[in-house]
Amino acid sequence: MSMSFLELLLIGVGLSMDAFAVAICQGLSMPRLNWRHAGVIGLFFGGFQAAMPMLGWALGSRFAVYIQELDHWVAFVLLGLIGGNMVREALGPEEEAETACAAGRLDLRQLFLMAVATSIDALAVGVTFAFLEVLIVPAASIIGVTTFCLSLVGVAVGNFFGARYKRRAELSGGVILILLGVKILLEHLGVF
Repeated sequence: MSMSFLELLLIGVGLSMDAFAVAICQGLSMPRLNWRHAGVIGLFFGGFQAAMPMLGWALGSRFAVYIQELDHWVAFVLLGLIGGNMVREALGPEEEAETACAAGRLDLRQLFLMAVATSIDALAVGVTFAFLEVLIVPAASIIGVTTFCLSLVGVAVGNFFGARYKRRAELSGGVILILLGVKILLEHLGVF
């Protein structure tokens, strides 16, 4: 089955919303906007959003049941841990909060965890693409580029507000990540 560019773009936008929200949180923690760091954040999120559908497509329908049963739990735990750490740092004594963008450097390990957490749903989409026999390379490319672009915008938006309200922004970013994890969990459990 062939999907149109518009359909794939809309799927890309939908999948990238979690990464966009996390990118905003990363921008909140930057004292000033660093486009190089924003680009690395975009590459992590866009890269994982492109790679996960390809992995899901490769796994195909054989493992679909297992992936769909666990994806929301993995995203919930990772986002909850990262968000909880951000809240703890924001409420703790005044010191440099540990986010992926602290002290002018990127914490690649934490960025990796956030990229995995926000791209779990894309794995399930890749399985769906396998069912529909979608051409995976163009589909994954559109999803990855869309996520990259929206992540850059998210970092810039977060930085615009974060430079003015650092402590509150850090607390808000942590709460957003926790709520995002809860939202993913509740959606997959059918609560809403």
